[in-house]
Amino acid sequence: MKKSIVWLMSIGFLATLLLAACGGGGSTIAIGPAGSGTQSAANSILEGAGIDDFNAYEEGFGDARDGLQDGNIDLSFGLLGLPAGSVDDLQANTGDAKLIGLSDDVIEYVEENLGYLRYTIPADSYDFLEEDVETVTAYAILVGNTNTIDHELGYDLARIAVEHADENTHAQSDHMTLENALNGSDDLLVHPGAAEYYEEQGLEVEGELADLSATEADRKDEFILGTGSSGGTYYPLGGEMATVWNNNIDGVNVTSTETGASVENLADIGRDDQDLGMTVHVPAQNAFSGEEDFEDAPVDNFAFIGHIYPEVMQIITREATGIESLEDL
Repeated sequence: MKKSIVWLMSIGFLATLLLAACGGGGSTIAIGPAGSGTQSAANSILEGAGIDDFNAYEEGFGDARDGLQDGNIDLSFGLLGLPAGSVDDLQANTGDAKLIGLSDDVIEYVEENLGYLRYTIPADSYDFLEEDVETVTAYAILVGNTNTIDHELGYDLARIAVEHADENTHAQSDHMTLENALNGSDDLLVHPGAAEYYEEQGLEVEGELADLSATEADRKDEFILGTGSSGGTYYPLGGEMATVWNNNIDGVNVTSTETGASVENLADIGRDDQDLGMTVHVPAQNAFSGEEDFEDAPVDNFAFIGHIYPEVMQIITREATGIESLEDL
């Protein structure tokens, strides 16, 4: 028995040394998949808070939620709709889900350096919240490949998304309205077909219109919509959007696919590997201007089609971790 105890202690000691040698001494933080809008925003927030000693977990929120539940992840960032079903799932499975708020200084840093905006998560968003939580938000938008999404198809995609939003069963589809339609279009080229629809409805499209190489005559039958990870909001919502389009646009079949979200979708469109993509508006601006993840490699073959929903940065942990603020990391 004593030899077994000594052996176990030795193994534990060696594991601790190995973890420390690999940089494992800090908290484990899920910052989102590499190249995602979640990771860009998470890094900006952590920089603003002066936090650089942590173990980064680079997967979607579905896997991160499982890690939180198992106690292997201390805190997770998620750009999610509000409320997010995956956060409710964490609470249902653990009973001690917790949202972390941001200080004014961090919010101002993110606004200045990333272009996200202050957002207050109301206390009634989740049953476990007792007070409002201050954070930041961006806009989830739909963009289309100008090499494959022709004028008429862009018109129909925008029209159906708005006029048939009641056929979309996902909660975030409530935000797909004419009132919100142009949110997130700043500093982006707008698809001329979508612009025509919005102007017919009385909206003023201020953005410059994109040039299209796609024509209705050479339109293909199958289209790919890049979404996000299965545990986030993009994947299920994108699947619903594809179904609504397929039910209402003759001769068109849109297939949604799981991806690393914003940056990956924009890059895939740039390579003509995708026709449509869901993205946060900030990475889309970066792709257009060739900055940040797209430094010296701008993507010039995409255009804004419409707003989807406000993406709220939700910083999730559990009461069991004892984390009350980012400073505790």
